[in-house]
Order: sequence, then structure tokens, then C-alpha cells
Amino acid sequence: MSRSPVIAAEQGLVLDQPWGRLTWLVSRELGNSEHMTFGRVVIPAGTMNPRHRHPNCDEILHLISGRLEHTLGDQNYQLGPGDTICIPAGQWHNARALPESEAEMVICFSSADRRTEFEEAA
Repeated sequence: MSRSPVIAAEQGLVLDQPWGRLTWLVSRELGNSEHMTFGRVVIPAGTMNPRHRHPNCDEILHLISGRLEHTLGDQNYQLGPGDTICIPAGQWHNARALPESEAEMVICFSSADRRTEFEEAA
């Protein structure tokens, strides 16, 4: 890759969403990986991202701070700081930060071109 192997936090691609903030640090789009996507996510207290899946890659989510309720398929999991969840490709999932504080996590995908599909509202 022609880009430096080190990326400073302020060099990430920031995407503000209605449910929180994504900061992408590694991906093909950023020009620093041909095989993976890596980033940071912050979900405000009591907020959740929409149910979605990644048809072309696994996802690993590692919670740094806060607490999450994570739905994976038809199962619910409670995550605290230091907990990690592995989400297989194609599995519907979403995360909700519990009301007491925002949830900060890092996420990694097994593809440099992560795809996301959102579940249609019923």
C-alpha cells in the first residue's frame, strides 16, 4: 500500500449517524488495507443502531467503555467493558447502549470492502 501504515485518530473518516458516530481508520477506501476494515464506534446512552447484517464479512466488536445490549439473530447479549462479540457474516444484529452512559467500541471486519444491508421496517 502506498499510504503510511500509521493513521492518526484525526485522519479517520468520520460518519455521523442518527444513532451515533463511526470513525473508519482502516479500509480499502482509505487506502491502507486490501483485506480488513477497522474503526471506532460511539453510541450515545439509550440509543441503538438499526438492525443490519454484513453479507460479505464477519464482524468483531470489542467494547471499550459503557454497556451494550447486543442482539444477534434471536439472542440478546449484555456486554460490559472488555467484552468482545464475534458476528458471523450474514447474521442480523444491532446494538443498544444502556441508559447509564455512552458505549465506545472498536470494530473490525474480515473484508476491506464491508457491505451493510438494513432490515426493512415491518
